[in-house]
Amino acid sequence: MKKTYYLFNPGRMSRKDNTLKFVPIDEDGVEGVPKYIPVEGVSDLFCFGSLDANSALYNFLGKAGIAVHFFDYYEHYTGSFSPKEYLLAGKMQVEQTKQYIDPKKRIVIAQKFVSGAAFNMTKNLRYYINREKDLSHLLEDIDRYAVLIADAKAVDELMGIEGNIRQTYYAAFDDIISADFSMGNRDKRPPKNEINALISYGNMLCYTLCLSQIYHTQLNPTISFLHEPGYRRYSLALDLAEIFKPLLVDRLIFRLLNKKEIQAKDFDHQINSCLLKESGRKTFTRVWEERINETFKHPVLKRNVSYKHLIKLECYKLSKHILGLEEYKPFKARW
Repeated sequence: MKKTYYLFNPGRMSRKDNTLKFVPIDEDGVEGVPKYIPVEGVSDLFCFGSLDANSALYNFLGKAGIAVHFFDYYEHYTGSFSPKEYLLAGKMQVEQTKQYIDPKKRIVIAQKFVSGAAFNMTKNLRYYINREKDLSHLLEDIDRYAVLIADAKAVDELMGIEGNIRQTYYAAFDDIISADFSMGNRDKRPPKNEINALISYGNMLCYTLCLSQIYHTQLNPTISFLHEPGYRRYSLALDLAEIFKPLLVDRLIFRLLNKKEIQAKDFDHQINSCLLKESGRKTFTRVWEERINETFKHPVLKRNVSYKHLIKLECYKLSKHILGLEEYKPFKARW
């Protein structure tokens, strides 16, 4: 089974026969012990440190179907090297574009993304309400906003509703998280406190996972419906991530902090910013991999699927909607 590899340290990567050779290099330029990774077992690479590689390596990675995702010092996604899009189909691209340029068709799909996200957020709140957390007033506020989704006539209006839902939802974090951390306002670039740092890091992982799953379908990742397509931006991954962030990212944050798997010592506080240290990133990433590879019995397929595969299934459902085969219904958690 192929897996994702996370490169937290700077280093140099090269090809060694059919193996990837990674040599870590410290800040003084001293080389560490080389690590060898069989190329057959790699799905993609996440680079958080500086990666020294040449075109021959990227040719090798491209032929092997391995994507490389890059992140800056603040853990923001900056771009990807993607292999040749081997599944893109002309008919799908034409139909996907038609759905985007027709305002009536676009708003229908965009509403599906927001309604799915809102439902999964309320699912998290209901879980903690059942555990005697006083969140009923926030749940009621989200339900009032959610009623407005179906009547939204434009994407900008819909984005405003989504923003109100998420702001209300984030107000519950201080009550859900029992550790000595405070959510405050949602700050992104850069995050100002520990919870915001975890949200930014987790959302980035979720976005990149959605992008990697889109790559294995006929969908074009640059043509989106809720978020506005932009230059060199895989905005369809942003659309899909809205549905899965409450399930994959937020639940993970609640666990990591409430069980003290990540603590204050795992954060790096600087002027007007707070980032995860390497220890925190490794802990979050390890639990993230466990989570997305965890399997459950799919309510429709009646067989076990992983959360990673669930996102690909979501892409297939969206593809059928775009081709006029079946109405798209966003995934809504039942647990």
